[in-house]
Amino acid sequence: MNEDDNDDVTTATAVLYTPGGQRHESVGRARRNPSDRPVPEIGDELAAGRALADLGAKLIGDGAEDVAQFAGPTYESY
Repeated sequence: MNEDDNDDVTTATAVLYTPGGQRHESVGRARRNPSDRPVPEIGDELAAGRALADLGAKLIGDGAEDVAQFAGPTYESY
């Protein structure tokens, strides 16, 4: 997980390498409202959480595709 704070925007990048060497990456951002107090930890948490949530969604999608690929044809019984 990498985080970059730039003025009122925090960007977090989550990267995961699978045992097979496949790379998955997601980015999350948090923007501070100019009228709010600057509390960098809040932006860090929100950006990281968004990056991880997106990465999780991508992994679930990849897993579903793999299941469909390896499950073979489906049959209906009447």
